[in-house]
Amino acid sequence: MAMYMMSAVNIKNNQVPNMGTKTRGSKYAGQSIKPLPIHILTVGKTRSPGVQLIVKDYIDKLKPYCPVHDLRIKSNPKNSTEPRVQIENEETGFMNFIKSDDWVVMLDENGKDLRSEEMADMIGDAGNKASGSRLVFCIGGAYGHGLKLRERANVKVKLSSLVLNHEIALVVLVEQLYRAWTILKGQKYHH
Repeated sequence: MAMYMMSAVNIKNNQVPNMGTKTRGSKYAGQSIKPLPIHILTVGKTRSPGVQLIVKDYIDKLKPYCPVHDLRIKSNPKNSTEPRVQIENEETGFMNFIKSDDWVVMLDENGKDLRSEEMADMIGDAGNKASGSRLVFCIGGAYGHGLKLRERANVKVKLSSLVLNHEIALVVLVEQLYRAWTILKGQKYHH
């Protein structure tokens, strides 16, 4: 009977998980943060109604903290069958939108892996930079981002070690943005 019991010990490295550890929070928690307008640029066409409902819900939740704009870049605007051409054409849409003083976050499967508290710190860092006018998040298409955007991005972030469909990445991003702002404001959403 004992062999069927669940154990709190991690069998692989024989360690007990520390369930009582409190997260460190953000270095900006409780401080005044300049609420930069957030622009989320996503490659894609028509969204599924369920995804759009979730995105709208989180954007509505974010409105008390900062202005949020959800914009779509046309996916494969020239209907090319070549991935390189698709990336270049989609990149043109991103680059045409981005201003010289924007703080640009490129979402990429090879980007930096952030905890939620680090996402909050990143928003605080961007808000405290005097030159930044907007915080722009870029979610690429099926083949990722082009070289110009990679060079322009202030930071490259991954939302998961898994490769995510652009709609799923968008849902994860808007939830994490809301979570980050509640961390910055010391509210109880994140625990």
